[in-house]
Amino acid sequence: MNPDLALLHPYPFEKLNALFADIQPANLPLIPLSIGEPKHAAPAFVQQAIEANFAHLSTYPNSKGLPELRQSIGNWLTNRFQLQSIDAEKQILPVSGTREAIFSFVQSAVDRSKTPYVVMPNPFYQIYEGAALLAGATPYFVNCTADNDYKGDFSQVPAEVWEKTDILFVCTPGNPTGAVLSSEDFQQLITLSDEYDFIIASDECYSELWFEQAPVGLLQVCAEIGRHDYKNCVVFHSLSKRSNLPGMRSGFVAGDAKLLAPYLKYRTYHGAAMPVQHQLASIAAWEDEQHVEDNRIAYRQKFALFQSELGDRLPFKKPDAGFYYWLQVDNDEAFAKKLLSEANIKVLPGRYLSRETAQGNPGENHVRMALVASIAQCEEVVKRLKKII
Repeated sequence: MNPDLALLHPYPFEKLNALFADIQPANLPLIPLSIGEPKHAAPAFVQQAIEANFAHLSTYPNSKGLPELRQSIGNWLTNRFQLQSIDAEKQILPVSGTREAIFSFVQSAVDRSKTPYVVMPNPFYQIYEGAALLAGATPYFVNCTADNDYKGDFSQVPAEVWEKTDILFVCTPGNPTGAVLSSEDFQQLITLSDEYDFIIASDECYSELWFEQAPVGLLQVCAEIGRHDYKNCVVFHSLSKRSNLPGMRSGFVAGDAKLLAPYLKYRTYHGAAMPVQHQLASIAAWEDEQHVEDNRIAYRQKFALFQSELGDRLPFKKPDAGFYYWLQVDNDEAFAKKLLSEANIKVLPGRYLSRETAQGNPGENHVRMALVASIAQCEEVVKRLKKII
């Protein structure tokens, strides 16, 4: 077997199961807030589109995706991020969910002969690290703390690290912190990319879950500065969070055509093309915004509930965007065990989403709470928390 598999850490939920192994949950219905799996209803018209195209079960999907889907995605990107142009033929690739795409993109983009770095935020989505390790790269962690508004201070990365960096991952809005990078933040990173010639890979899967103002994206900032070839820049988007369709495994990667061309070659061998019926249903999802706004309204209601009912009892800091609370506590593992044993609520200790660095583990003594449950369940969470605080 590949010896690099031994470098992989257990997934956070494996650690959570081990933590809870000896805990007797409270005699109440379980309310899971540990996994970022949307529980709002999927759009009915998407299901109808899948059913209407079942004949394509006997059709092999093309690795490049349907031209109609790529054009639909291009139209969405242009409208959402005020792009002057994007080439649906060369600058967009549909993917089977961004988890798959993030992992496979790193395999195709890393030059393992140099033993390079893949720079990433800390805490982070664990696929960034796993993809780097299995591509023969070394993860370099940038701590995201309250002191830097949970965005990470990339100016503190040493020049000798940038010189050996192949890919920089950013996640905006952040998982788990909810922090949003500004146009100025992106411009700083683009300047560094030009100086040291590394790829910026922006994970923007939570970009449509916002409160007052839509977050900017990497391609949008490229357009603002006249970088219409999106040199060394790629973004990842998904229907999982935007449209409550995590089971459909539909997303896309877009950006620099010089990066996507060899990545498409990789994908042809990788064999992860999205089923045709899912591609056709994805067109329907990308072309409708009403269900996305309804989704935002539902999350806003839940955050408003927690802020009004518990804001004076626990340090619930409303995130910039997304659907997570990144809650500071005295001890993240003890807090998680207490919630399970006394209220049968599952949350995820922050240390499981982070790595130890010379400055410590930035996720320690935080917990991630995913407000994915229904409004009724969230009301029940509030009721239970009031009893045990």
